[in-house]
Amino acid sequence: MKFFRTFEYLPAAAKDIRQEVFVSEQGFEEEFDDVDGAARHIVMYDDDGKPITVCRYFWDENAQAYAVGRIAVLKRARGRGCGAAILKEAERQIAAMGGRRVVLAAQVRAKGFYQKQGYEVCSGEFYEEFCPHVNMCKQL
Repeated sequence: MKFFRTFEYLPAAAKDIRQEVFVSEQGFEEEFDDVDGAARHIVMYDDDGKPITVCRYFWDENAQAYAVGRIAVLKRARGRGCGAAILKEAERQIAAMGGRRVVLAAQVRAKGFYQKQGYEVCSGEFYEEFCPHVNMCKQL
């Protein structure tokens, strides 16, 4: 059975997965930022207790909503619903804290995934490190 752990700091497992997915695979150079110190980090583990999926969430003062981001799934775990599961867990935790709205910056190529999870595009396209993104939002 897969399980989640939530951390008040960036754990090594989350850092390693983000390094592999966003830096090594996708070529991002500015993966880690000051938000990591303020965010809660969720790590999803497989049946053997190995970390396979991560995300973070935090209160975004500008958006007046919780922001979810840095969802990363290791190659060996893709196609098994891990991304949707960790997003749902983040939404569950946010709702438990009284959050009613979630925002995120999605890579344009992942927009369809988030739309299937109930998110709507709420901005025009913009670029982060030469990669097109859109802001998306959802009412919980």
